[in-house]
Amino acid sequence: MLNGENLASKKPKYVGFWARLVAYIIDSIASQIAMIILLLPVILLINNQSPVMLQIAGISYALFVIAAVLLAYYVYAESSAWQATLGKKLLGMKVTDLKGKRISFLRSLGRNLAKILSAIPVDAGYIMIGFTEKKQGLHDMLAGTLVVKR
Repeated sequence: MLNGENLASKKPKYVGFWARLVAYIIDSIASQIAMIILLLPVILLINNQSPVMLQIAGISYALFVIAAVLLAYYVYAESSAWQATLGKKLLGMKVTDLKGKRISFLRSLGRNLAKILSAIPVDAGYIMIGFTEKKQGLHDMLAGTLVVKR
């Protein structure tokens, strides 16, 4: 007995594909709201009278900044004390290393950049979550991470 719990209860409960998809949808909605808020001033500043190249450059720059901000958010959130993005937190999940410990900022960065590989081809790296023993996607395997219930 360990503080009134047996060792079997210490085994992590891995979060599967569908629950992670719901967390992703929540995060996507929150991201879209943030994107609109961040992009709106740029759209308002660039009016229809501006040259097309200026409009394209302004929107491209804004999208780049938004992508960088969102990446920083995901990386920070998963390496923070929360160990989760908003969607994962709301659904009672957290991201850990293979030993159940909080991941570092660099590991979180690697995990989130590896999501690019999980998306190629046709999200196969994400679909793997439904078929692997520890419910890991390709990005989780590459980064040595797990998504578990709190």
